[in-house]
Amino acid sequence: MTPAPFAELPEPPYYTVIFSSQRTAGDAGYEAMADRMVELAAQQAGFLGIESTRGDDGFGITVSYWESIEAIAAWKAHAEHRDAQAQGNARWYAHFELRIARVERAYSKRC
Repeated sequence: MTPAPFAELPEPPYYTVIFSSQRTAGDAGYEAMADRMVELAAQQAGFLGIESTRGDDGFGITVSYWESIEAIAAWKAHAEHRDAQAQGNARWYAHFELRIARVERAYSKRC
């Protein structure tokens, strides 16, 4: 499941999880798991949308949007997501940073 380039979001406030990562070499099941996590996240209460990109050098940023901190915590604790996190630590990421923020304002230019 490939998300649309831009998430369709409500007016703020809402929350965002910013996941920046450097991949290890090779796929080793990563793409299938990433697709599954997008599919699963979209089924979670409080999920608003996702935007993601990855360069040829393996550096990527995924930004997911949520209604509340509680929705983010429930997603973090989801059993299948926890398994993906463990595999990411062991197999797919050389380095990652995760940041959670509240979006107070949002602006856009639409074509």
